[in-house]
Parts: sequence; C-alpha cells; structure tokens
Amino acid sequence: MMSKIFLDEVKIYAYHGVLPEENSIGTYYILNAEIHTDLWNASASDDLRDTISYADINHILHDEMKVKSKLLEHVAGRIISKVHEKFPQIDYIKLKITKTAPPMKGEMKGASIELERSFKPEN
Repeated sequence: MMSKIFLDEVKIYAYHGVLPEENSIGTYYILNAEIHTDLWNASASDDLRDTISYADINHILHDEMKVKSKLLEHVAGRIISKVHEKFPQIDYIKLKITKTAPPMKGEMKGASIELERSFKPEN
C-alpha cells in the first residue's frame, strides 16, 4: 500500500538565478513536495518515530533554499538528496520549485521545474 506525505505551496524568499540581479534582489519561490513511504506503522502507533516528520522536511527545504544556485534543478537535486539521506525509508520524491517573479517578459504566476526520483530497488 502506498502512503504519501505532501508539503503544499511552501513559500520561501531566496536568491537563485543566472542573472546577477537575481542573486542580489531575490524573489519568492513556491515549493511542492510529494513523498512516498509506508505510513501504516504510524497509523497504528501514533508515534512520531514511525513516520517522517514533515517539520523536518520543511526544515531541509528552508536550509537548502538558503544556498544560492544558478539553476533550480540544482536546488531541487540537493533537496531531494538531503531528504532521502535523512529518511532512507522514502521510496519516491517529487519536488516542484516555482520562481514567482522570473525576469522574463509577460505576466505569469511563475516559472517552474519539477524533479522526481524513485529510490525503490530495480527488480
């Protein structure tokens, strides 16, 4: 049975981008994370040790967003690696990062990247 943990629309101010002004002015980013793991032990025990703390995931998101990068792909890759390093029982992670004010012409809610990674062993 698949169980999922979601962190939806985590808003973080950060300084990522290729252009110099992006690294000095910054903007808001919206992060959405989907994590697959077995939550059935926690459903029976009511014990934090049997689950993955979304507070810990949120802390990793904030810490990694503080590290300036040119590419959002790089930021997402770091976040996914750190989350799985802390919680190796995770089977799958999908992370979407949206830059809310990309320096491009036209009106838009933002520009996004999404990375997915499965940690299940191949059969």
